[in-house]
Amino acid sequence: MTLQQLRYVVEVATAGSITAASQRLFIAQPSLSKAISELESEMGITIFERSSKGVVPTEDGTRFLSYARQVVEQADLLEAQYKHGMPPRRVFGVSSQHYAFVVNAFAELVREHGESRYEFSLREGTTFGTIEDVRLQRSELGVLYRNDFNREVLTSAIRDAELRFEPLFEAREHVFVSRTNPLAARDSVTLADLAPYPRLSYDQGSRNSFYFAEEPHITEQVDKAVVVTDRATLFNLLIGLDGYTISSGILSVDLNGENIVAVPLEDGGTMELGYIHQPRRPLSPMAERYLEHLSAYVAKYIASGYGRQ
Repeated sequence: MTLQQLRYVVEVATAGSITAASQRLFIAQPSLSKAISELESEMGITIFERSSKGVVPTEDGTRFLSYARQVVEQADLLEAQYKHGMPPRRVFGVSSQHYAFVVNAFAELVREHGESRYEFSLREGTTFGTIEDVRLQRSELGVLYRNDFNREVLTSAIRDAELRFEPLFEAREHVFVSRTNPLAARDSVTLADLAPYPRLSYDQGSRNSFYFAEEPHITEQVDKAVVVTDRATLFNLLIGLDGYTISSGILSVDLNGENIVAVPLEDGGTMELGYIHQPRRPLSPMAERYLEHLSAYVAKYIASGYGRQ
C-alpha cells in the first residue's frame, strides 16, 4: 500500500467515477483502475462497487476511505509544513437541509480564512442525500432536524449509516410568509389560517417519505401544494404566490432580504436541530470552528426574538 494509492481511492470517491478521477489526476484510466485493483487485492477488500454509472464505496470501502483520508490529510500537512514552507490548504465540507443559518455560519468560516488556502464545500439537498454525503465522507458534517413525528425513523436511518446525531438547539415551529401576506402582521397563526394559501415544500427525490420531509406537519392535507428543489426558488414563491412554508423561524436578512417574515405557529411543536458526523473520526478543527459559528449565529437570533419587527 502506498500513499499514492490512497490518494487515488480518495480522488475516485470524490469524483464518483474512475474516468472523472483519471482526468483530474492526469493519469490514464487503465493505470488508475490497475492501481485500485492492486490495492483492493492487497487489503483483501472491495473498495468500490463499479457500474456503468460510476463507482460507489462498499461498506468495507467506506471504512477504508475514512482512514485513507486521514492519512492523506496528514501527509498533506507534513508536505505543506516542511516541503515548500507554504501553509496547508484547509479542507472542509458540510451538507444540510435548506437552512439560512447553515449558510450564514459557512460564510463566516470562509471569511475567517479569506487569506488562507482552502477548499470548502456546502451542499444543500435532500434529507437522505445529507445522510449519504456524511456516510460517504463527501462532507464532514450534516445538519438535519428531528421532531416527535420523524425522530424514530430518522434516528434509525442515521444509525444504519453508522453516524451519530448531536443536538445543537431547539426551535419553535414558525411559518415563513411574505411581508405583504395578510398573516405577516399576526402574532401567531394556526394551521387553519394557512388553508387558503399554497404550501411550499422541498422535493426529497426518490426517498420521498413523509418522515424525510423538511417541513413539520407535512401529512396535513392541503388544497394547494408546490414542491421545489432549492431555497431561492422557495423564497421567491413565498412572495410571488403568497405561499407559506413551516420551518425553524430562523431567517437571514443578509441572504433573504427583509421581504420574508417568520410568524409563530400556534400549538406548534419544536424542531430539534443538530448535526450528524462519523463517530469514529474526531471532528477536525475546521468542523469545530464551523459549529462555533453556527451556534453563535443561532443563539443571537433566538435571543432577538426571531427577528420580529
